[in-house]
Amino acid sequence: MRNGELHIVSTGQQKPELLAGILGEIHFDVDFIHLREKAKTAKELYELIGLLVREKIPLSKIIINDRVDVALVSDVNGVHLASHSLPAAVVGRKFGHLKIGCSVHSFEEAQLAEKQGADYLFFGHVYPTSSKEGLKPKGVEQLGFISESVSIPVIAIGGIKPSNTAKLIEAGAQGIAVMTGVLKAEDPVQAVRRYRSFLSKPMNSDKG
Repeated sequence: MRNGELHIVSTGQQKPELLAGILGEIHFDVDFIHLREKAKTAKELYELIGLLVREKIPLSKIIINDRVDVALVSDVNGVHLASHSLPAAVVGRKFGHLKIGCSVHSFEEAQLAEKQGADYLFFGHVYPTSSKEGLKPKGVEQLGFISESVSIPVIAIGGIKPSNTAKLIEAGAQGIAVMTGVLKAEDPVQAVRRYRSFLSKPMNSDKG
């Protein structure tokens, strides 16, 4: 059986109430929810977390992008770091209770993130995506190489559809991260269940 993780990443384009409502409906089928809201202030991000809590979303499922301060005061599960964020080693040394993820785009970045104490990696973009227009995708082969080169989980991100999910898990990814494929779907509940179905089925049942 394949049993990959499903991470949902906010788009930064939806109103807090709308986003919270969608996440409240789908979180039962999701492993982690990443709040990637670059334009929001610390206060706005903290208030958004309050909306998610009111939707009965466990804090253990919530990960904050970049803002270590907000992650700490809101008692969420962890923080996801980008190249412009605080180093994983610094965050881990000071706040060891936080789950730490890092976005990486190369072998060197993956090695460094693991060395600095990251608990998992996002690697991508694997497939073409409108959010990375003009940038060449990394591809499934590179995903497999990165997954083999580290001992921590690698989560694939970028242009992922239910139909190509199985190929990513077979390549070595321990899960996928999805943004618009769920959050901007006509039926987010149905969309997330379709992704989940490809993450928890026998390896030889991918056709169809």
